[in-house]
Amino acid sequence: MTLIGLDVGTSGVKAIALSETGEVLATAEEHYPLSTPRPGWAEQDPEDWWRAAQACLARLPEGEVGFAGQMHGLVVLGEDDRVLRPAILWNDQRTAEECAEIERRVGLERLIELTGNRALTGFTAPKLLWLRAHEPETYAAIRHLLLPKDYVRFRLTGERAIDAADASGTLLFDVARRRFSPEVCDALDVPAEWLPPAYESTAIGGAGDQAAAALGAGIDAPGPVSVVLGTSGVVFAVLPGYAPDAQARVHVFCHAVPGTWHAMGVMLSAAGSAAWLRQVLGAELGVLDAEAAAWPPGSEGLLFAPYLAGERTPHADPDARGAFTGLSVRHDRGALWRAMLEGVAFGLRDSLELLRELDARPEVGRVSGGGARSELWVKIVASVLDLPLEHTESDEGSAFGAALLAGVRAGVFADAHEAVARCVRVRERIEPDPAWTAVYEEAYARYRALYPALKR
Repeated sequence: MTLIGLDVGTSGVKAIALSETGEVLATAEEHYPLSTPRPGWAEQDPEDWWRAAQACLARLPEGEVGFAGQMHGLVVLGEDDRVLRPAILWNDQRTAEECAEIERRVGLERLIELTGNRALTGFTAPKLLWLRAHEPETYAAIRHLLLPKDYVRFRLTGERAIDAADASGTLLFDVARRRFSPEVCDALDVPAEWLPPAYESTAIGGAGDQAAAALGAGIDAPGPVSVVLGTSGVVFAVLPGYAPDAQARVHVFCHAVPGTWHAMGVMLSAAGSAAWLRQVLGAELGVLDAEAAAWPPGSEGLLFAPYLAGERTPHADPDARGAFTGLSVRHDRGALWRAMLEGVAFGLRDSLELLRELDARPEVGRVSGGGARSELWVKIVASVLDLPLEHTESDEGSAFGAALLAGVRAGVFADAHEAVARCVRVRERIEPDPAWTAVYEEAYARYRALYPALKR
């Protein structure tokens, strides 16, 4: 049986066809635009997702389809299942007032206890309250809510459904009990009948993009962690049980594996920092890596604070800003590049330390994302985290995990653990450099002092 994974992302749909042993048979990709009608707004037409998904599926062999996608986006449907307005996406920032309202109505401590998170502008519930306040006619016409990938599933199958992993990011979900929360819905006056039935990811073959990508990297139980060097940086661990951080410095969601939960730290500028600095320096990545490799670990005291777009973990501060500190006349382009690589690694270390506080016990990391193509950067991250990092054979991310979930739903695999055992294979392991680790331990202590020193 062919297994299809469909990932409904922010820039486009990615699709993959796998064999039952995890070999990639075919891939397809279709892009679509992002609308920013006002500063801080981010919207898309759900019809674009559907057209892109159809185009991708047409280029792949037929098979069982699983779904992954961008989390938190709000799709509202009317009486006739017609989309009432463009979807409001995860990176939309219009809902600061609604976030404050949610924390006031539910109570911050109770909200974290129930949902594993505090109210952030990216989540779904604040968007719904924004519609009620600013587009009352649209709000009055709502009959159903869906998330992005679940809208594509609805168009493909006619089924309105959501998985526990993606539902955890709505801020309407009781994450411990793996169901929508009557208490939160009542506090926010959200009609329960608008919400789709919630299932485990393996039952319906779907998960939010981070949970699907982690499963695709073999993160199905406590032990390994996912380390993503994408535009943003993510450290993701399966927890022994439901354990929200009291200050909600990391996200705690249901995992795609039934009966498990994951915690996730997110820094906003990981490979994004590299893209910015590369443009400023005007050089190719290979050249910059070679020049950076000539500098010793610690870059002779040069530090980089990677808060170019604000920060989320561990500092929930949209106004945080980046900086280089410790500059001297000896520092050249290579030193700046190495300090940037190290600063992002220290930011990932912040997330790892918070996961350890929640009883995550990482043994190895599975590294992915565009930044993971840099051998130097992966070695730096391994040494800063003091954790071996592994590359898997496939780097198809969320689509790969969605295909595995499709296989579990179809009975190809007995469960998610068997899917991982049969299909996820490691191709390379990078060990921490003990000499570098010792230097980075001292440098990390100085890095921790940067945010409070720079805070305006």
